[in-house]
Amino acid sequence: MKATRLVHCALLGGAIVVLQSCEHSTPLGVTRHALSVPLAPVDSVVASLPPPAPVLPWCAPLPYDSVTATIGPGGGVLAVGPHTVVFLPNALDSAVSITAVAPSDTVSRVQLQPSGLTFHQPVLLVLSYAACNLLGSTQPMRVAYTTPDLQQVLDYLPSMTDADSKTVTGHLKHFSDYAVAW
Repeated sequence: MKATRLVHCALLGGAIVVLQSCEHSTPLGVTRHALSVPLAPVDSVVASLPPPAPVLPWCAPLPYDSVTATIGPGGGVLAVGPHTVVFLPNALDSAVSITAVAPSDTVSRVQLQPSGLTFHQPVLLVLSYAACNLLGSTQPMRVAYTTPDLQQVLDYLPSMTDADSKTVTGHLKHFSDYAVAW
């Protein structure tokens, strides 16, 4: 019985020592520091982030198409694949041989030549995205001015999306490479 009482007293004494050691946050006199990474203000973090990468939706490749026509000051319409280029009257000073190419690609895009040709009035480019997988997105589409290899979006054109016809219309100021983007 004495041995049992001794064991109980030893356990009770140990428990008291443990409980008292929890009372002080720094039992050895060492100051406790919260570990955390210093954070920059949110505005500076957001400002230092690169702009979001352009999203060119994946599209089922359509057959290659190329069309060349002469368009003059009277205007005209050029259809290439499922896409359309609309020249308003007086967009051009004189007759110009225009080439529009719709490559067979996994991006809905058009290459317009002569590259760099500018206009007195915006030319309308109507791009179809009917063959594209939008991944359930309801974001409006945009016409993007891209590099020929599609590695970079150089600018977004003022654009209007027509979800019913699955087209997006952009106002061109010059000829180059353009693609459907979010």
